[in-house]
Amino acid sequence: MLQFEKFTLDNGLRVIVHKDTATPMVAMNILFDVGARDEEVARTGFAHLFEHLMFGGSVNIPEYDEPLQMAGGENNAYTTNDITNYYIQLPLKNMETAFWLESDRMLSLAFSEKSLDVQRKVVSEEFKEHYLNKPYGNAWHELRTLAYTTHPYQWPTIGKNLEQIETAQLADVKAFFFKHYRPQNAVMCVAGNVTLEQVRELSQKWFGDIPAGDKYTRNIVAEPKQEVDRTLTVNADVPLDALYKAWHMAGRLTAPYYATDLITEIMGSGFSSRLYQRLVKEQQLFSNINCYHTGSLDPGLVVIEGKIREGKTIEAANEAVEREIALLVAEGVTESELQKAKNKIEAMISFEDMTLLNRANNLAFYELLGDAEMINKEWDHYKAVTAEYLQETARDIFRAGNCNTMFYLKKQAEVVAAP
Repeated sequence: MLQFEKFTLDNGLRVIVHKDTATPMVAMNILFDVGARDEEVARTGFAHLFEHLMFGGSVNIPEYDEPLQMAGGENNAYTTNDITNYYIQLPLKNMETAFWLESDRMLSLAFSEKSLDVQRKVVSEEFKEHYLNKPYGNAWHELRTLAYTTHPYQWPTIGKNLEQIETAQLADVKAFFFKHYRPQNAVMCVAGNVTLEQVRELSQKWFGDIPAGDKYTRNIVAEPKQEVDRTLTVNADVPLDALYKAWHMAGRLTAPYYATDLITEIMGSGFSSRLYQRLVKEQQLFSNINCYHTGSLDPGLVVIEGKIREGKTIEAANEAVEREIALLVAEGVTESELQKAKNKIEAMISFEDMTLLNRANNLAFYELLGDAEMINKEWDHYKAVTAEYLQETARDIFRAGNCNTMFYLKKQAEVVAAP
């Protein structure tokens, strides 16, 4: 069980303190409650763009990385459709450097046309490299658009298209920052051999005077219930045909989420999973196959994806997947399968809590979900899932009308007639 204490500054910044006397390091994690789902349909990719802009200099500190490196620290960040996360790890004796750096870029970035132009080009190149020029790179763009008609999960974190990133304006970027990257929209966790009093004093010193900003109220239109199965065929220059199937699932804070996580573990996580054993090893329809879920806070997707083995048809592969799904819905899982999946989840939860950075990240995340104490109750939700409840959840997910199937086909070589 993770021990922690917490307090909130007058400007709304929530602060969690996790004491670990066994480490000479300190981890600071700042989680902003903003992701791609908070963007406007005509201005997407902003949350991810800020992941880059936040390292481009702030109002009083022109270079972020240089002073951190001098203090023996390291840092990184990531963006999802739901959150934006920044983290630092550095020696305990230099802890205040982290407060200084992070508070200054929360106060205000050093907005300039030059900085925006540099990071816009970086993100544009990333878009081209990973989504336009890479085999299967646009698959998730296509699948999200197929599965979501209303909710902003219909675009990935990189953005809806390259044009919106290339035409991002400084005024729009500044407005996005001061709307979302405010103390009352953030959770900070400090982990290490620290005391509550130390962290409270430093938090007040460096973050206390930052304006809270206007309260952001999320108002996202829920995705309507899908009633009709959808199919899309994409032709691309790829080495193998690929099958993608996606079903809508329940949100992160619901009981079915945990049953769904166990379903994906049993069906398609690793070499011992049902889909791998039956469709890769036995029937040899796929060269690889996976089943997973998007893990999003709002209702997400259960996805099965796999590359079709050379010489096999994608139609036969799709029929085989549907047979396995029908078997799961009709017969459920065995107690041994369920227990094995629970054991893997328990091990995963324990392993995640081994590193200081992960603990800081997870505590901030659960506080954002509602209460950091939820981290100590997560395993209880998995233990409570019975085989009967898992089957009931499977019936809800894999019902008729809830499926999105994408046939991602390799282009056929043109036959040139002999002269």
